[in-house]
Amino acid sequence: MIAFPYCVVMSNRYSFSTAVDKIDRARVHQWLGEQSYWAKGRTREKQDAAIEASRNYGVYDTDTGEQVAYGRVVTDGATFAWLCDVFVATEARGQGIGKMLAAGVMDDLESLELKRILLSTGDAHGLYAQYGFTALTEPSKMMARVR
Repeated sequence: MIAFPYCVVMSNRYSFSTAVDKIDRARVHQWLGEQSYWAKGRTREKQDAAIEASRNYGVYDTDTGEQVAYGRVVTDGATFAWLCDVFVATEARGQGIGKMLAAGVMDDLESLELKRILLSTGDAHGLYAQYGFTALTEPSKMMARVR
């Protein structure tokens, strides 16, 4: 388990945290395994293994403690990172929570001085552009092996 916990209250209603013990694993699994377009059908065991092997991020309702967003980063901690599994609860969308999550992740990774952070998104290009993400300059160099 990778732990780099800190918590920042970024609005009166929501707070951002890197504490893995705060992650509502059942809720994250339900979001990703049932509602996401990229991880539909992912098992709880697979999701828990991904959490254990990643840097994890959450946004929480400060009144109820309920988790309203999740994201994780796979990284070697020195040169490269992959931002993935970013999800904001349907009922919490449109309140800046995605921005809060993205800003918190970028802030957390800043001290690592990574050369490259990648992500894949089908619908949030505008959000990530605000944090310095651009289209690949040479996408023909990228390859994938998909199971």
